[in-house]
Amino acid sequence: MTETTRALTGSRPIREWLDHPKGGPMLRGMLAGAGQDETALKPIEHFALQKLVELGGGQFPQTLLDHLVREVNGGVLPENDKEDDHATAQAGQWAERISDGRFSGKTVIVTGAGSGIGRATASRIAREGGRVVAVDIAADRLDGLVTAHPQADILAVPADITKDQDIARIVEGAGARIDALANVAGIMDDMTPLHEVSDEVWNRVFAVNVDGMFRLTRAVLPSMVAAGRGSIVNVASEAALRGNSAGLAYTASKHAVLGMTRSTAFMYSPHGIRVNAVAPGPVATGIEATFGSELGARRLSPFMQMIPPVAEASQLAASITFLLSDDGTNISGAVLPSDGAWSVQ
Repeated sequence: MTETTRALTGSRPIREWLDHPKGGPMLRGMLAGAGQDETALKPIEHFALQKLVELGGGQFPQTLLDHLVREVNGGVLPENDKEDDHATAQAGQWAERISDGRFSGKTVIVTGAGSGIGRATASRIAREGGRVVAVDIAADRLDGLVTAHPQADILAVPADITKDQDIARIVEGAGARIDALANVAGIMDDMTPLHEVSDEVWNRVFAVNVDGMFRLTRAVLPSMVAAGRGSIVNVASEAALRGNSAGLAYTASKHAVLGMTRSTAFMYSPHGIRVNAVAPGPVATGIEATFGSELGARRLSPFMQMIPPVAEASQLAASITFLLSDDGTNISGAVLPSDGAWSVQ
């Protein structure tokens, strides 16, 4: 099928929809109805339109996408063309490639596994043969992960990593052998600078991003020390590498994550334990940033305009699982910016 005759389906990029003589007006009309314009889609215009179902938080359901596809194709709902995958690859867009058996025989704990980067990481490990202890505060999201992978070995543990009793349940569920830990769970702040940061925001952000990670890692390390091996990956952030990506609380918390990563890598290298961090740039996840400060918005907004295109969660999962797996041999204490070159601006 040629480019001129190919049906405009949900698997085609958002940019292609916006440029289409029929699809563009329809998509802009839908945005206008929600009080937005196409600039809202600029960071993700390279994504397939289908991605909006996942990212829309219920505002862009599958029924609406199907309606748009039918309307632009004269009332017909065509199947996604197999050539779309080839076109995606030719355009240099991300296509996940599973390494069969890379985690076979290994038990891996993944926090934040109910959505975003955590879910993508848990999914990939499971599909690569690992036993996943999937942790998230939202039980329904974990149920969705398990349902999506009926043949995989996934133990769902609804838990709050800020609570000691929940940490104990996670470790108990994992069992005597814990081969790897992906500390993905995290929350954003409200972009406030130091003199405007409330105790509530500071304490909440540090409770999850720092204290929870610290407590779970502390609980997991004895098993790894006893085994004489293990791999830990902590999810930091672009905000761990600079001061103009978030508010004080989030920025400070992610700098603390790097400190934990480096100290732990040094202390436990004689025990065969590797500890690394991945610093994501902009990623399509469920974490949303809100501006609670006029000063924060004024100072940060110009730099936000310079961010690279938004990455998919599966791209971050690729970086995380590389370091978690034996493919990351001889790498410890490293901070991997998985940010589309944002960190070198």
